Amino acid sequence: MAQRPCRGAVALLGGLLLALTVGPLQAIATTPARAQAAEGAGMVMVLDSSGSMAGDDGSGSTRIASARKAVGTVADALPDGYPTGLRVYGADKAKGCDDTRLAQPVAPLDRAGLRRAVAGVRPKGDTPIGLSLRKAAGDLPRPAGGATGKRTILLISDGEDNCQAPPPCKVAAQLAASGVDLHIDAIGFQVAGRARAQLECIAKAGNGRYYDAPDARALARQLQRAGQLSAGGYRFKGKQIRGTMTPGGAPGIVPGQYLDTIGPNEERYYAAGLDAVSTADFSATVVPQPGAAVDSLDMLRTRIAYGTAGSCDSTSERFGQHEGATPLTSGVSRIPTQGGNGGCDKAGRYWLVVERKAAKGSDAARWPMELTFHVEHPLKKGVTPAQSEPEYGAGGKDASLPTTAPQDVTGGTGFNDARTLHQGVWRDKVLPAQTLWYKVPVGWGQQLRYDVEFANEPTVKGYSAHTSYGGTQVYTPFRAPVGSGTGQFSPQVSYSGRPASLSMGTVPVAWTNRYETHPDVVPVHRNGDFYLAVTLGAKAAEIAQHPQIGVVLRIAVLGQEKSGPQAGASAVRAEASPGDSGRSADGTPDGGGGWSTGRVVAVAIGGVGVLLLAGLAVAYGRARRKPQAGAGNSDPMRGGSW
Repeated sequence: MAQRPCRGAVALLGGLLLALTVGPLQAIATTPARAQAAEGAGMVMVLDSSGSMAGDDGSGSTRIASARKAVGTVADALPDGYPTGLRVYGADKAKGCDDTRLAQPVAPLDRAGLRRAVAGVRPKGDTPIGLSLRKAAGDLPRPAGGATGKRTILLISDGEDNCQAPPPCKVAAQLAASGVDLHIDAIGFQVAGRARAQLECIAKAGNGRYYDAPDARALARQLQRAGQLSAGGYRFKGKQIRGTMTPGGAPGIVPGQYLDTIGPNEERYYAAGLDAVSTADFSATVVPQPGAAVDSLDMLRTRIAYGTAGSCDSTSERFGQHEGATPLTSGVSRIPTQGGNGGCDKAGRYWLVVERKAAKGSDAARWPMELTFHVEHPLKKGVTPAQSEPEYGAGGKDASLPTTAPQDVTGGTGFNDARTLHQGVWRDKVLPAQTLWYKVPVGWGQQLRYDVEFANEPTVKGYSAHTSYGGTQVYTPFRAPVGSGTGQFSPQVSYSGRPASLSMGTVPVAWTNRYETHPDVVPVHRNGDFYLAVTLGAKAAEIAQHPQIGVVLRIAVLGQEKSGPQAGASAVRAEASPGDSGRSADGTPDGGGGWSTGRVVAVAIGGVGVLLLAGLAVAYGRARRKPQAGAGNSDPMRGGSW
């Protein structure tokens, strides 16, 4: 999970007992279809069918036979209709460095067709990996009209390229540089030495991930993981825009949602015209390839600049771990002071500035980036807002949460298709390096509190002392992360295949929270959908025996919902849906909102594991820059100057 270092250490201590279901590999192979694939998205598997694949896989079968079964397994696990194809090399000639062909074109998923295609493969010849990768890029669909899809080449090989024309690592780097939407994952089937080093090089140069498969079961597991991660990629939404490296010439933005890209150690500027009295909320979300190389201190910073005086405010978010990249979001707001005399209270031209900081050795690829911009108008004249609520109170770490039987659910891929949940207990499955997304409506005066529990999981053969992590973060309706640095909650827990749990929550929603000083209180100033992200670390792929790991969410929305943000607002009638006030920010009816959980998609999980949690302590911090000299933010109630 993307995390933020904090001002002090916080400890998560506790114990709980949980019955969680975890099924065998065969039971997990069937996965419900998620949202429709983005335009231009798709995957082509590139299968080694050279002579060495006729060898013994160590279990009495051949490597190619194991590969056929693995391809069938991943076909079962992919969502219905996901564009998928198969290319093979070394299957048609006893010798020849041009021996590569498209055995199954990239088209809406045809499970039977994939099985027939791979069943007809007979290992014969050489290993032209470089040429096959180049051809595979042409097999994939091309996004049209600026669409942001995710195109994957998934290479499965038991050896190195013996043709070297063209060199496979060089080809991978060239293809990855051709667009942010293309990446190359590699699975090494019973490889070592130079062969493994080459496959690792291909994955790294191709902005992808290397998976090691020492046996047939591992091959099926890793192929399923890689395929599902590709198909479950973040669903983007927004208007294409191109930020500038300096304020001059920056594109103008109005309230809405936008798409851009950002490279390592790069700044992007966007101009916005703001009035003198409204709050402006901005967010930036970068979406690297899951598991891409990052340093724990790699950072995404958002700030608001005005005139020549410097920044009105800025926030920084860090990955907080070095296992691999996950989506990372930073949010920042221009909040006029109560007195209206601050240096950033004037009407005029402002700039949203997004900066990506990357350490040496971190992923060098450009990352897709999603921007949001919202404007909150002031309350109507004569409306007095209720007092701020900066304390967790009943929603602290000791809050009582639901203990009912869990309902099955399938999380979304990002903010745009997050699955709506309500108070209760929910069960899902998560892949290593994957982030699942949910949203929970929270009304005025209410607060969100939840636990995330990761399943007891059989570990792989030969597993030693590796540990990964499970993580979570909660975001406001305007996508500001607010779950770290509170002294109450920690967004990460160690995971080693044994049961693990962590807690998260927000303070109650209050209009005047925007004038508080704590960075995890200030953004909780508007009712609406609060987003939950749940992540399992990439290294869990080296630990867990099953492709996916069970996860349970216990969700509570605490407090009586009020009809609006004003002082003395009446309670919402009992029959109203939680989190839906049916009123605008100034307490007048607006007819919007509504509680709609939609159809819950069933997820089949078998077997039972019993968890017992031991306490853990994890330190965090959040870097939040104070306004620079001359910004004029002297109001002690101004958010962001703590």
